[in-house]
Amino acid sequence: MSPSRAVALIVDDSAVNRKVLARHLESLDIASCEAENGREALEVLRSGGSDVGVVLLDIVMPEMDGYETLAAIKAHETLRHLPVIMISGVEELDSVVRCIEMGATDYLPKPFDPAILGARIRASLAGKRLHDLEVESAARQAELLHTIELQKEELSRFLSPQVAALVSSPEGAQLLAGHRRLATSVFCDLRGFTPFSEAAEPEEVLGVLREYHKAMGELIVEHGGTLEHFAGDGMMVFFNDPVRQDDHVERAVRMSLAMRDRFEELAAEWSRRGYVLGFGVGIDTGYATLGRIGFEGRYDYGMVGTAVIVASRLSSAATAGQILLSPQSHEYVRDLVEAEGVGEINLKGFSRPIAPVNVLRARPAAASGAGVAVASGASRSDVTA
Repeated sequence: MSPSRAVALIVDDSAVNRKVLARHLESLDIASCEAENGREALEVLRSGGSDVGVVLLDIVMPEMDGYETLAAIKAHETLRHLPVIMISGVEELDSVVRCIEMGATDYLPKPFDPAILGARIRASLAGKRLHDLEVESAARQAELLHTIELQKEELSRFLSPQVAALVSSPEGAQLLAGHRRLATSVFCDLRGFTPFSEAAEPEEVLGVLREYHKAMGELIVEHGGTLEHFAGDGMMVFFNDPVRQDDHVERAVRMSLAMRDRFEELAAEWSRRGYVLGFGVGIDTGYATLGRIGFEGRYDYGMVGTAVIVASRLSSAATAGQILLSPQSHEYVRDLVEAEGVGEINLKGFSRPIAPVNVLRARPAAASGAGVAVASGASRSDVTA
């Protein structure tokens, strides 16, 4: 039979009745298959019943009657939505009610009216097709959701978790387009990396960078930072975007302190291999524009503003072990950290010197969870760029 034609399963113990129904179905361009009783019908449906669009079921049959067959079909996980039309010589109202309550689509007495039977069969087939489309649509939606989750998981391997989530979120488009917000920028890189990379084998350099990036990357995620990029031995991280963080300056400082501690562990191991490297950090806070930067096929989520430049210049000026904090950032965490002045520094590109501080350690009160919230209300900090 052609797979494009609808198929009806005729279940009747009378060969004559089955033949009559089959001829009528053929006139309606509906293919048919047959079963002599309910047990045989269930075997047909379970073994290859996916092509069957409707069941024409007699009631009075040996071995397994129509009631038992109907109950079995409706109890089966994959068959329960199959339309079943009862065609029987039993015309009692109780029988009709019983079958409808059990889930039969319709009930027609024998002898049946061909026109009515044809209309009922076509309506049942239409309902079955609609149900199949709904199931297919639900399956596609589930597959799409699964694909999105896999894509987000894959994105999180290449982007900061916050940015990976932003890409697939409803509000992401507006944020990606560009907005203005108070944010804290952190730059950090290695001291002595250039001499090390000149003397070491490329495989050794790559191995050190992988260890360094892995350790620092874990701390970035732990403190809720957004990684803009790795650039060799350097990296840029910012806070308070795309996820709002009232304590973004404190987070930046705590991350930097944790990075310095972790770096000391790495440096001790590297020293045993003959590698001498240091670690410096620069931090600044200010209003900036954040959003998508790059070109078609290669985009990043970035921060643009004076705070980025100042943090970068401070990182370059920091000696091994220093975390240079700009005066603006220091004001937010003055009571949370112990710091020492390093005098005024002339930063490249700025006409006036800056007086940063070197963060030595967190104060005990800060370690217990006290903090200073940084105002970042929407009235000033969120402006579409």
